[in-house]
Amino acid sequence: MNAVGIDVSKGKSTVAVMRPFGEVVLSPFEVSHTDKDLSALAEKLKSLPGETRVVMEHTGYYHAPVALALHESGIYVSAVNAMLVHDYGNNSLRRAKTDKKDAVKLANYALDQWLSLPRYHPEEDTRLMLKTCYRQYEQFSKMRTMQKNNLISLLDSTFPDANRLFTSPARTDGSEKWVDFIEQYWHCECVCEMTQKAFAKSYEKWCRKHGYNFSEDKAVDIYASAAGHFCFMPKCETTKLLIHQAVAQLQASSRALAAIKRQMQDLASTLPEYPVVMGMYVVGATLGPQLMAEIGDVRRFHSKSALVAFAGIDSPPYQSGTIDVRSRSISKRGSAKLRRTLFLVMSTILQTSPADEPIYQYMDKKRSEGKPYKVYMMASAIKFLRRYYATVKAYLEQLNFA
Repeated sequence: MNAVGIDVSKGKSTVAVMRPFGEVVLSPFEVSHTDKDLSALAEKLKSLPGETRVVMEHTGYYHAPVALALHESGIYVSAVNAMLVHDYGNNSLRRAKTDKKDAVKLANYALDQWLSLPRYHPEEDTRLMLKTCYRQYEQFSKMRTMQKNNLISLLDSTFPDANRLFTSPARTDGSEKWVDFIEQYWHCECVCEMTQKAFAKSYEKWCRKHGYNFSEDKAVDIYASAAGHFCFMPKCETTKLLIHQAVAQLQASSRALAAIKRQMQDLASTLPEYPVVMGMYVVGATLGPQLMAEIGDVRRFHSKSALVAFAGIDSPPYQSGTIDVRSRSISKRGSAKLRRTLFLVMSTILQTSPADEPIYQYMDKKRSEGKPYKVYMMASAIKFLRRYYATVKAYLEQLNFA
Protein backbone atom coordinates (compact mmCIF):
# COMPACT_ATOMS: atom_id res chain seq x y z
CA MET A 1 0.00 0.00 0.00
CA ASN A 2 1.35 3.38 -1.08
CA ALA A 3 0.10 6.42 0.82
CA VAL A 4 0.62 9.64 -1.13
CA GLY A 5 0.44 12.93 0.75
CA ILE A 6 0.14 16.10 -1.33
CA ASP A 7 0.52 19.47 0.33
CA VAL A 8 -1.28 21.80 -2.07
CA SER A 9 -0.47 25.47 -2.54
CA LYS A 10 -1.07 28.02 -5.27
CA GLY A 11 0.48 26.87 -8.54
CA LYS A 12 2.51 24.02 -7.08
CA SER A 13 2.32 21.09 -4.66
CA THR A 14 4.71 19.03 -2.57
CA VAL A 15 4.35 15.25 -2.87
CA ALA A 16 5.56 12.53 -0.48
CA VAL A 17 4.94 8.76 -0.73
CA MET A 18 5.08 6.52 2.35
CA ARG A 19 4.47 2.90 3.24
CA PRO A 20 3.70 1.30 6.63
CA PHE A 21 6.30 1.44 9.40
CA GLY A 22 7.74 4.70 8.14
CA GLU A 23 9.14 3.41 4.86
CA VAL A 24 9.82 6.29 2.49
CA VAL A 25 8.99 5.37 -1.09
CA LEU A 26 9.54 8.80 -2.64
CA SER A 27 11.13 11.67 -0.75
CA PRO A 28 9.15 14.92 -0.86
CA PHE A 29 9.37 16.69 -4.22
CA GLU A 30 7.58 19.60 -5.89
CA VAL A 31 5.14 19.42 -8.80
CA SER A 32 3.80 22.39 -10.77
CA HIS A 33 0.11 22.54 -11.59
CA THR A 34 0.65 22.19 -15.32
CA ASP A 35 -0.80 19.53 -17.57
CA LYS A 36 2.64 18.11 -18.30
CA ASP A 37 3.76 17.83 -14.66
CA LEU A 38 0.44 16.48 -13.38
CA SER A 39 0.37 13.84 -16.13
CA ALA A 40 3.93 12.83 -15.23
CA LEU A 41 2.96 12.62 -11.54
CA ALA A 42 -0.01 10.39 -12.37
CA GLU A 43 2.19 8.04 -14.40
CA LYS A 44 4.79 7.90 -11.62
CA LEU A 45 2.16 7.02 -9.00
CA LYS A 46 0.53 4.41 -11.22
CA SER A 47 3.89 2.72 -11.72
CA LEU A 48 4.29 2.05 -7.98
CA PRO A 49 3.68 -1.59 -6.97
CA GLY A 50 0.59 -2.23 -4.86
CA GLU A 51 -2.49 -0.12 -4.18
CA THR A 52 -2.04 3.65 -4.12
CA ARG A 53 -4.21 6.23 -2.40
CA VAL A 54 -3.71 9.98 -2.50
CA VAL A 55 -4.68 12.38 0.30
CA MET A 56 -4.74 16.17 0.11
CA GLU A 57 -6.43 18.94 2.02
CA HIS A 58 -9.61 20.48 0.66
CA THR A 59 -8.25 24.02 0.27
CA GLY A 60 -10.66 26.18 -1.70
CA TYR A 61 -9.88 25.72 -5.39
CA TYR A 62 -6.11 25.17 -5.10
CA HIS A 63 -6.48 21.40 -4.81
CA ALA A 64 -8.99 21.10 -7.68
CA PRO A 65 -6.59 20.73 -10.66
CA VAL A 66 -4.45 18.15 -8.84
CA ALA A 67 -7.41 16.13 -7.58
CA LEU A 68 -9.16 16.19 -10.95
CA ALA A 69 -6.05 15.22 -12.92
CA LEU A 70 -5.25 12.25 -10.65
CA HIS A 71 -8.90 11.18 -10.44
CA GLU A 72 -9.21 11.11 -14.23
CA SER A 73 -6.06 8.98 -14.35
CA GLY A 74 -7.83 6.31 -12.30
CA ILE A 75 -6.01 6.93 -9.01
CA TYR A 76 -7.85 6.81 -5.69
CA VAL A 77 -7.96 10.43 -4.48
CA SER A 78 -9.29 11.72 -1.18
CA ALA A 79 -9.69 15.44 -0.40
CA VAL A 80 -10.16 15.80 3.36
CA ASN A 81 -11.11 18.73 5.56
CA ALA A 82 -8.00 20.61 6.70
CA MET A 83 -9.20 20.54 10.32
CA LEU A 84 -8.91 16.74 10.36
CA VAL A 85 -5.22 16.91 9.49
CA HIS A 86 -4.23 20.10 11.33
CA ASP A 87 -3.34 18.52 14.68
CA TYR A 88 -2.60 15.02 13.40
CA GLY A 89 0.77 13.63 14.49
CA ASN A 90 1.84 16.74 16.41
CA ASN A 91 3.60 14.74 19.13
CA SER A 92 6.72 16.87 19.13
CA LEU A 93 7.52 19.87 21.30
CA ARG A 94 9.26 21.46 18.33
CA ARG A 95 6.55 22.77 16.05
CA ALA A 96 8.27 22.97 12.69
CA LYS A 97 6.18 23.61 9.59
CA THR A 98 7.33 23.15 6.01
CA ASP A 99 5.63 21.93 2.87
CA LYS A 100 7.74 18.75 2.97
CA LYS A 101 6.75 17.97 6.56
CA ASP A 102 3.09 18.63 5.74
CA ALA A 103 3.26 16.25 2.78
CA VAL A 104 4.74 13.51 5.00
CA LYS A 105 2.06 14.20 7.62
CA LEU A 106 -0.67 13.76 5.00
CA ALA A 107 0.91 10.50 3.84
CA ASN A 108 0.99 9.14 7.41
CA TYR A 109 -2.61 10.27 7.87
CA ALA A 110 -3.54 8.28 4.77
CA LEU A 111 -1.90 5.17 6.23
CA ASP A 112 -3.78 5.49 9.54
CA GLN A 113 -7.14 6.23 7.90
CA TRP A 114 -6.68 3.93 4.90
CA LEU A 115 -10.02 2.17 5.12
CA SER A 116 -12.12 5.26 5.90
CA LEU A 117 -10.75 7.72 3.34
CA PRO A 118 -13.68 9.21 1.39
CA ARG A 119 -13.21 9.07 -2.36
CA TYR A 120 -13.06 12.33 -4.27
CA HIS A 121 -15.81 12.89 -6.83
CA PRO A 122 -15.65 15.99 -9.05
CA GLU A 123 -18.62 18.33 -8.94
CA GLU A 124 -20.91 18.56 -11.92
CA ASP A 125 -20.10 21.55 -14.10
CA THR A 126 -23.51 23.13 -13.48
CA ARG A 127 -23.27 22.83 -9.70
CA LEU A 128 -19.68 24.06 -9.72
CA MET A 129 -20.58 27.14 -11.76
CA LEU A 130 -23.66 27.79 -9.63
CA LYS A 131 -21.57 27.75 -6.44
CA THR A 132 -18.93 29.97 -8.04
CA CYS A 133 -21.62 32.44 -9.14
CA TYR A 134 -23.01 32.55 -5.63
CA ARG A 135 -19.58 33.25 -4.13
CA GLN A 136 -19.12 36.11 -6.60
CA TYR A 137 -22.65 37.31 -5.86
CA GLU A 138 -21.71 37.59 -2.17
CA GLN A 139 -18.55 39.53 -2.98
CA PHE A 140 -20.37 42.00 -5.23
CA SER A 141 -23.14 42.31 -2.63
CA LYS A 142 -20.60 43.38 0.01
CA MET A 143 -19.07 45.86 -2.43
CA ARG A 144 -22.47 47.33 -3.28
CA THR A 145 -23.32 47.77 0.40
CA MET A 146 -20.08 49.68 0.99
CA GLN A 147 -20.60 51.81 -2.11
CA LYS A 148 -24.20 52.56 -1.15
CA ASN A 149 -23.13 53.63 2.34
CA ASN A 150 -20.39 55.78 0.81
CA LEU A 151 -22.87 57.51 -1.52
CA ILE A 152 -25.33 58.15 1.31
CA SER A 153 -22.50 59.62 3.38
CA LEU A 154 -21.64 62.00 0.55
CA LEU A 155 -25.29 62.95 0.13
CA ASP A 156 -25.47 63.99 3.76
CA SER A 157 -23.32 66.94 2.66
CA THR A 158 -25.10 67.74 -0.61
CA PHE A 159 -28.67 66.37 -0.53
CA PRO A 160 -29.55 64.86 2.89
CA ASP A 161 -32.13 62.06 2.95
CA ALA A 162 -32.23 61.88 -0.84
CA ASN A 163 -32.08 58.09 -0.56
CA ARG A 164 -35.38 58.18 1.36
CA LEU A 165 -37.32 60.16 -1.23
CA PHE A 166 -38.38 57.03 -3.14
CA THR A 167 -39.62 53.63 -2.04
CA SER A 168 -39.64 51.97 -5.46
CA PRO A 169 -38.00 48.51 -5.45
CA ALA A 170 -34.92 47.87 -7.55
CA ARG A 171 -35.52 46.88 -11.16
CA THR A 172 -34.47 43.56 -12.64
CA ASP A 173 -31.41 45.23 -14.14
CA GLY A 174 -30.34 46.41 -10.68
CA SER A 175 -31.13 50.11 -11.14
CA GLU A 176 -32.80 52.05 -8.31
CA LYS A 177 -34.83 55.21 -8.71
CA TRP A 178 -33.12 57.23 -5.98
CA VAL A 179 -29.65 56.47 -7.41
CA ASP A 180 -30.69 57.52 -10.92
CA PHE A 181 -32.33 60.62 -9.45
CA ILE A 182 -29.15 61.65 -7.65
CA GLU A 183 -27.18 61.33 -10.86
CA GLN A 184 -29.31 64.16 -12.28
CA TYR A 185 -30.08 66.18 -9.15
CA TRP A 186 -26.86 65.69 -7.18
CA HIS A 187 -27.21 68.79 -4.98
CA CYS A 188 -30.10 70.50 -3.23
CA GLU A 189 -29.43 73.61 -5.27
CA CYS A 190 -30.03 71.60 -8.47
CA VAL A 191 -33.66 71.56 -7.32
CA CYS A 192 -33.93 74.82 -5.36
CA GLU A 193 -32.45 77.04 -8.07
CA MET A 194 -35.63 76.35 -10.07
CA THR A 195 -39.16 77.30 -9.20
CA GLN A 196 -41.42 74.54 -7.98
CA LYS A 197 -43.32 74.54 -11.26
CA ALA A 198 -40.12 74.43 -13.31
CA PHE A 199 -38.77 71.57 -11.23
CA ALA A 200 -42.02 69.62 -11.67
CA LYS A 201 -41.62 69.87 -15.46
CA SER A 202 -37.96 68.92 -15.24
CA TYR A 203 -38.74 65.96 -12.98
CA GLU A 204 -41.55 64.81 -15.31
CA LYS A 205 -39.16 64.91 -18.25
CA TRP A 206 -36.60 62.93 -16.26
CA CYS A 207 -39.21 60.29 -15.33
CA ARG A 208 -40.19 59.81 -18.97
CA LYS A 209 -36.54 59.51 -20.00
CA HIS A 210 -35.78 56.80 -17.42
CA GLY A 211 -39.13 55.03 -17.58
CA TYR A 212 -40.34 55.92 -14.08
CA ASN A 213 -43.85 56.89 -13.03
CA PHE A 214 -44.42 60.60 -12.53
CA SER A 215 -46.46 62.08 -9.68
CA GLU A 216 -47.12 65.77 -9.15
CA ASP A 217 -47.35 65.22 -5.39
CA LYS A 218 -43.96 63.50 -5.37
CA ALA A 219 -42.43 66.47 -7.21
CA VAL A 220 -43.83 68.78 -4.52
CA ASP A 221 -42.42 66.57 -1.75
CA ILE A 222 -38.97 66.46 -3.38
CA TYR A 223 -38.91 70.24 -3.80
CA ALA A 224 -39.94 70.76 -0.17
CA SER A 225 -37.27 68.31 1.02
CA ALA A 226 -34.55 70.02 -1.00
CA ALA A 227 -35.58 73.47 0.19
CA GLY A 228 -35.67 72.36 3.82
CA HIS A 229 -32.03 71.24 4.03
CA PHE A 230 -28.86 73.22 4.57
CA CYS A 231 -25.92 71.77 2.62
CA PHE A 232 -22.42 72.76 3.75
CA MET A 233 -20.67 71.24 0.71
CA PRO A 234 -20.79 73.79 -2.15
CA LYS A 235 -22.34 73.14 -5.54
CA CYS A 236 -19.19 72.94 -7.65
CA GLU A 237 -17.51 70.70 -10.21
CA THR A 238 -15.52 68.82 -7.54
CA THR A 239 -18.66 67.92 -5.63
CA LYS A 240 -20.37 66.87 -8.86
CA LEU A 241 -17.39 64.67 -9.77
CA LEU A 242 -17.40 62.91 -6.40
CA ILE A 243 -21.15 62.25 -6.47
CA HIS A 244 -21.13 61.05 -10.08
CA GLN A 245 -18.20 58.70 -9.46
CA ALA A 246 -19.91 57.22 -6.40
CA VAL A 247 -23.13 56.81 -8.40
CA ALA A 248 -21.28 55.17 -11.31
CA GLN A 249 -19.60 52.65 -9.01
CA LEU A 250 -22.87 51.79 -7.30
CA GLN A 251 -24.69 51.39 -10.61
CA ALA A 252 -21.93 49.13 -11.98
CA SER A 253 -22.10 46.88 -8.90
CA SER A 254 -25.90 46.76 -9.08
CA ARG A 255 -25.82 45.76 -12.76
CA ALA A 256 -23.22 43.07 -12.03
CA LEU A 257 -25.31 41.70 -9.17
CA ALA A 258 -28.42 41.60 -11.35
CA ALA A 259 -26.54 39.78 -14.13
CA ILE A 260 -25.08 37.21 -11.75
CA LYS A 261 -28.49 36.68 -10.16
CA ARG A 262 -30.04 35.99 -13.58
CA GLN A 263 -27.24 33.58 -14.41
CA MET A 264 -27.72 31.76 -11.10
CA GLN A 265 -31.41 31.41 -11.86
CA ASP A 266 -30.65 30.01 -15.32
CA LEU A 267 -28.12 27.51 -13.94
CA ALA A 268 -30.39 26.41 -11.09
CA SER A 269 -33.30 25.85 -13.48
CA THR A 270 -31.31 23.10 -15.22
CA LEU A 271 -30.87 21.06 -12.02
CA PRO A 272 -33.31 18.18 -11.45
CA GLU A 273 -34.40 19.33 -7.97
CA TYR A 274 -35.25 22.86 -9.14
CA PRO A 275 -39.10 22.52 -9.19
CA VAL A 276 -39.15 20.97 -5.71
CA VAL A 277 -36.86 23.55 -4.11
CA MET A 278 -38.63 26.48 -5.73
CA GLY A 279 -41.95 25.08 -4.51
CA MET A 280 -40.88 25.42 -0.87
CA TYR A 281 -42.27 28.32 1.12
CA VAL A 282 -40.27 31.62 0.91
CA VAL A 283 -37.68 29.99 -1.36
CA GLY A 284 -37.69 32.32 -4.34
CA ALA A 285 -35.47 33.43 -7.19
CA THR A 286 -32.70 34.54 -4.81
CA LEU A 287 -32.68 32.06 -1.92
CA GLY A 288 -33.50 29.00 -4.06
CA PRO A 289 -30.33 29.07 -6.18
CA GLN A 290 -28.30 29.91 -3.06
CA LEU A 291 -29.56 26.80 -1.28
CA MET A 292 -28.91 24.57 -4.29
CA ALA A 293 -25.45 26.07 -4.73
CA GLU A 294 -24.32 25.46 -1.15
CA ILE A 295 -26.03 22.11 -0.49
CA GLY A 296 -25.28 20.57 -3.86
CA ASP A 297 -26.60 17.09 -4.59
CA VAL A 298 -28.28 15.89 -1.39
CA ARG A 299 -27.56 12.28 -2.37
CA ARG A 300 -23.94 12.77 -1.35
CA PHE A 301 -25.09 12.93 2.30
CA HIS A 302 -25.83 9.57 3.92
CA SER A 303 -28.48 11.01 6.25
CA LYS A 304 -30.32 14.13 7.35
CA SER A 305 -27.93 14.49 10.27
CA ALA A 306 -24.98 14.57 7.89
CA LEU A 307 -26.52 17.52 6.04
CA VAL A 308 -27.19 19.31 9.35
CA ALA A 309 -23.57 18.71 10.38
CA PHE A 310 -22.37 20.00 7.00
CA ALA A 311 -24.20 23.25 7.71
CA GLY A 312 -22.52 23.47 11.12
CA ILE A 313 -25.77 23.95 13.03
CA ASP A 314 -25.61 20.65 14.94
CA SER A 315 -24.90 20.51 18.69
CA PRO A 316 -22.30 17.79 19.36
CA PRO A 317 -22.70 15.89 22.65
CA TYR A 318 -20.34 16.57 25.53
CA GLN A 319 -20.07 13.96 28.28
CA SER A 320 -17.22 13.16 30.65
CA GLY A 321 -17.69 11.16 33.84
CA THR A 322 -20.63 12.63 35.73
CA ILE A 323 -20.73 15.67 33.43
CA ASP A 324 -23.35 15.40 30.71
CA VAL A 325 -24.05 18.73 29.01
CA ARG A 326 -27.39 18.69 27.22
CA SER A 327 -27.57 22.28 26.00
CA ARG A 328 -24.68 23.33 23.78
CA SER A 329 -24.10 25.92 21.10
CA ILE A 330 -23.96 24.96 17.43
CA SER A 331 -20.66 23.55 16.18
CA LYS A 332 -20.04 26.09 13.36
CA ARG A 333 -17.78 23.46 11.79
CA GLY A 334 -19.55 23.49 8.45
CA SER A 335 -20.42 25.85 5.63
CA ALA A 336 -20.74 29.41 6.92
CA LYS A 337 -22.37 30.47 3.66
CA LEU A 338 -25.06 27.81 4.01
CA ARG A 339 -25.72 28.96 7.59
CA ARG A 340 -26.15 32.51 6.33
CA THR A 341 -28.62 31.39 3.65
CA LEU A 342 -30.58 29.35 6.19
CA PHE A 343 -30.73 32.34 8.53
CA LEU A 344 -32.15 34.46 5.70
CA VAL A 345 -34.79 31.80 5.03
CA MET A 346 -35.73 31.63 8.71
CA SER A 347 -35.84 35.44 8.96
CA THR A 348 -38.23 35.61 6.02
CA ILE A 349 -40.48 32.96 7.55
CA LEU A 350 -40.47 34.86 10.85
CA GLN A 351 -41.37 38.14 9.14
CA THR A 352 -44.21 36.70 7.06
CA SER A 353 -45.51 34.49 9.92
CA PRO A 354 -47.58 32.04 7.81
CA ALA A 355 -49.91 30.27 10.24
CA ASP A 356 -50.26 27.14 8.06
CA GLU A 357 -46.53 26.66 7.44
CA PRO A 358 -45.05 23.76 9.52
CA ILE A 359 -41.67 25.46 9.92
CA TYR A 360 -43.29 28.60 11.33
CA GLN A 361 -45.53 26.52 13.60
CA TYR A 362 -42.45 24.81 15.00
CA MET A 363 -40.66 28.17 15.35
CA ASP A 364 -43.63 29.71 17.12
CA LYS A 365 -43.85 26.71 19.45
CA LYS A 366 -40.21 27.06 20.49
CA ARG A 367 -40.66 30.81 20.92
CA SER A 368 -43.72 30.30 23.13
CA GLU A 369 -41.65 27.93 25.30
CA GLY A 370 -39.38 30.86 26.10
CA LYS A 371 -36.43 29.80 23.95
CA PRO A 372 -33.96 32.59 23.05
CA TYR A 373 -34.05 34.09 19.55
CA LYS A 374 -30.98 32.28 18.20
CA VAL A 375 -32.08 28.98 19.71
CA TYR A 376 -35.48 28.84 18.04
CA MET A 377 -34.05 30.20 14.77
CA MET A 378 -31.39 27.48 14.58
CA ALA A 379 -33.82 24.79 15.72
CA SER A 380 -36.15 25.83 12.90
CA ALA A 381 -33.23 25.81 10.45
CA ILE A 382 -32.45 22.22 11.43
CA LYS A 383 -36.07 21.23 10.85
CA PHE A 384 -36.04 23.01 7.48
CA LEU A 385 -32.85 21.20 6.42
CA ARG A 386 -34.31 17.82 7.40
CA ARG A 387 -37.44 18.52 5.35
CA TYR A 388 -35.28 19.73 2.46
CA TYR A 389 -33.22 16.53 2.54
CA ALA A 390 -36.22 14.21 2.69
CA THR A 391 -38.23 16.03 0.02
CA VAL A 392 -35.45 16.56 -2.49
CA LYS A 393 -33.93 13.10 -2.10
CA ALA A 394 -37.31 11.40 -2.53
CA TYR A 395 -37.96 13.45 -5.67
CA LEU A 396 -34.55 12.63 -7.17
CA GLU A 397 -34.97 8.94 -6.46
CA GLN A 398 -38.40 9.03 -8.06
CA LEU A 399 -36.87 10.61 -11.17
CA ASN A 400 -34.26 7.84 -11.34
CA PHE A 401 -36.90 5.14 -11.10
CA ALA A 402 -39.10 6.79 -13.73
